[in-house]
Amino acid sequence: MASSHSSSPVPQSNSSDAFFKKEADATKRFRPVQSLPDVCPKEPTGNPNNLHDSPSLVVDQQRWTIYHSKVNLPAALNDPRLAKRESDFFTKTWGVDFVDTEVTPSFYLPQITKEHFALYQQEITPREKVHERCKNICTPKDTFDRTLLHTHDKSRTDLEQVPKIFMKPDFALEDSLTFNAVLPWSHFSTAGGKGNRDAASSKLLQEKLSHYLDIVEVNIAHQISLRSEAFFHAMTSQHELQDYLRKTSQAVKLLREKISKIDKVMCEGSLRVLRLSLTRNNCIKAYNKLKLMATVHQTQPTVQLLLSTSEYVGALDLIATTQEVLQQELQGIHSFRHLGSQLCELEKLIDKMMIAEFSTYARNDLNRPLEDDCQILEEERLVSLVFGLLKQRKLNFYEIYGDEMINTAKNIIKQCVVNTVSQIEEIDTEVVVKLADQMRMMNFPQWFDLLKNIFSKFTIFLKRVKATLNTIRSVVFLVLDKNQKTRDLEDTLQKNSAKESMVDSEVAYLTHEGMFISDAFGDAELPAGAADPASQRNTSPNSEPCSSDSVSEPECTTDSSSSKEHTSSSVTPGGVEMMIGDDMKLTDLELVRLANNIQELLYNASDICHDRSVKFLMARAKDGFLEKLNSNEFVTLSRLMEGFILDTEQICGRKSMSLRGALQSQANRFVNRFHEERKTKLSLLLDNERWKQAEVPAEFQDLVDSVSDGRISLPEKKPTATEERKPAEFLIVEGQKYATVGTVLLLIRIILEYCQCVDNIPSITTDMLTRLSDLLKYFNSRSCQLVLGAGALQVVGLKTITTKNLALSSRCLQLIVHYIPIIRAHFEARLQPKQFSMLRHFDHITKDYHDHIAEISAKLVAIMDSLFDKLLSKYEVKAPVPSACFRNICKQMAKMHEAIYDLLPEEQTQMLFLRINASYKLHLKRQLAHLNVVNDGGPLNGLVTSDVAFYTGNLQALKGLNNLDLNMAEIWEQKR
Repeated sequence: MASSHSSSPVPQSNSSDAFFKKEADATKRFRPVQSLPDVCPKEPTGNPNNLHDSPSLVVDQQRWTIYHSKVNLPAALNDPRLAKRESDFFTKTWGVDFVDTEVTPSFYLPQITKEHFALYQQEITPREKVHERCKNICTPKDTFDRTLLHTHDKSRTDLEQVPKIFMKPDFALEDSLTFNAVLPWSHFSTAGGKGNRDAASSKLLQEKLSHYLDIVEVNIAHQISLRSEAFFHAMTSQHELQDYLRKTSQAVKLLREKISKIDKVMCEGSLRVLRLSLTRNNCIKAYNKLKLMATVHQTQPTVQLLLSTSEYVGALDLIATTQEVLQQELQGIHSFRHLGSQLCELEKLIDKMMIAEFSTYARNDLNRPLEDDCQILEEERLVSLVFGLLKQRKLNFYEIYGDEMINTAKNIIKQCVVNTVSQIEEIDTEVVVKLADQMRMMNFPQWFDLLKNIFSKFTIFLKRVKATLNTIRSVVFLVLDKNQKTRDLEDTLQKNSAKESMVDSEVAYLTHEGMFISDAFGDAELPAGAADPASQRNTSPNSEPCSSDSVSEPECTTDSSSSKEHTSSSVTPGGVEMMIGDDMKLTDLELVRLANNIQELLYNASDICHDRSVKFLMARAKDGFLEKLNSNEFVTLSRLMEGFILDTEQICGRKSMSLRGALQSQANRFVNRFHEERKTKLSLLLDNERWKQAEVPAEFQDLVDSVSDGRISLPEKKPTATEERKPAEFLIVEGQKYATVGTVLLLIRIILEYCQCVDNIPSITTDMLTRLSDLLKYFNSRSCQLVLGAGALQVVGLKTITTKNLALSSRCLQLIVHYIPIIRAHFEARLQPKQFSMLRHFDHITKDYHDHIAEISAKLVAIMDSLFDKLLSKYEVKAPVPSACFRNICKQMAKMHEAIYDLLPEEQTQMLFLRINASYKLHLKRQLAHLNVVNDGGPLNGLVTSDVAFYTGNLQALKGLNNLDLNMAEIWEQKR
């Protein structure tokens, strides 16, 4: 069945180890064919190395081999190497008569001879020798590959002529569609007079199919030619191959029998021991796993039991441990598929329970009876609650305590008012329903006692709050300290592990390899007690929870190393010991912020107490009650409030300004009223003052005596002693006598009241200084109007302002001036350094008073000066001696001395009479010059000398003026 068409010669392979490789996809680029083993092995020669393996089903199952070809035996036995197939392209295309003709050489190409290649041969000969040596060592396959490539391209071109339908793997003529596509019925129809054309079409179809067959046979023959020798050798060696296979089968059977005996004698027992050991370990693991499941199954009842005793921290730890065990060691257990979500819901429930429990604790702690006992209520319970809230990151729990503080502060005031009102019979609670109205019906002692009780309750309340918050802060700081220690320990371990990082990495690698190799028998090879469950779980998180060799070994529970927390014991300031675990996932910043918020809560407690106290004060001050208090009552109230403010500052460590501001506001109102009352009182006293010397009661003398060493303090009243002592004529101040009027005595008491008020209420020092300065200025100006300005004539109805009135006014001013430095020092000691500039008011007042005193002295001199001018202008030098003028002058001088001597000190009296004498000499000198009387020893001079001697004698005869240097020689004109 050889095809009539010739084909090109098939190149023969030099090696029997090569075969043609057909590509699965003809559209892919052709790749060079690689040599593969022969299809059939050679005849055995006794040398096992010469045997060739058969095609591998593992390696060659995806590649096309000759075993995939399916042809008939005649086509396979047709020898493709016959001479009739040795033809080329030209004889095939143009016929057998085609012959080659010689090609005429070209005139443009030079004649190339061997001499042209001589130099090249000389250079290439050594390389060729080397190449030949290499080729002997490794036979090249380039020629075969190129020939095979060319042949493959030609064969692929021929195969492309065959329709694709014949190449389909599911090609079957039984299929009607396939049959119609291969043999159309139109080619066999003879109807319609077209028989000749249809016969020609059928013949053409037959020739076309024959052509396709020839192409396929040629390609098959080409493939067989590549393995012809191996194929025919296989056919001839079939019997030897069967004998070889039979001997091989017998050898394999014998080998299997020997292996079976060896297995029974040497391996089966050992393997059975290992298998039983592995089974035993698996049973232990299953037993421990069941025990662990039983323990986990008891989690919920245990949590309920812990919650019944308020052990929130223990319940949370148990839940966290159980969840970790479920995730790591019991993952995938169907019966526990809902336990994780149930524990999460239970944890949320515990969060709500802890918040409710903390709210209840805060309410019970703050609302218990306010006694002097400031012990913490159930400190262990508080520590447990705070620790649990921190563990759950409920960092806003302190806000609950803050809300309870506000409610408790309101209830404290309300309860105190109710208790006080119930004890006062004058208040009818059925008529007056509101507590605020009931409180306003109290008098000052009752209301003061109520306020004092409220302040004492608030003080105890703040002490309790401070103790509780300090305990909470101590828990926070203990957790912060634990975090710091843990971080330091981790840093130390990290430094130590860095030195052994290389060794650890190698050990980890070897451990991993060992576990991979001996995973099945690793547990059985461990000695009894050597397998530590904790270490195994730390090495391999996916390993079983326990692998001990005996059931009596410690069994796995929920306290495994993967879920066990490293804890440390800490003690709170109250002596409560607590265990702090490593699962507190709070940063240092969060803990410090929480501690600051808790400290701020203590400050807020102080502010709350002050705010409620301010509201209580404002409720009582609505009807002007506080403004109507006298100085003693207000001082008492101020001292009470100042004491409470200092107590709260000492407890809480920070100043609260609300109550201090309210006190300052009330103090300002008190100062205004205090000043207006005393200024009005002073004005009334001055308007009724007749400027006569008043007796000094003993209480005023005691008042003056109390001001010693610059310290001002009002003496205590002694009614019995005061009645027995008689009033004094003068006021004794530091050994000096002061004749005063009643207004000045009261003014001194008023001044000391100002100073005492500053001592009692330090916050009003500046206001009191301003008001006192205003009062002193008012007294100075008003007394000047009344005495020097003669206002007392109209106001009081005096007939005239006498020298005695003037001298008494001057002495009163001197008394006030004496106390101004003492008052200044008193205020200076109570002012801040930046407020010292206000002391200049006293300097101005002192200057004004001195000016006023000087004006009074000038007024007394002016009175005598006008008298001298009136009398001496009528003086005549004549007998009798002494003249009536000098007698009258001496009489007036005696009256003046009598009026002022008891009022003014002796030094001031002498200074005043020296000034009067100077005025007398001036007027006498002027009159003598007018009368042309000179100091010539004549009769006129003698008369004047006699009158002057009479004047001098009378003046020096007055008390306190005997040593007065009158220097009467100045009345005469000096001779030039």
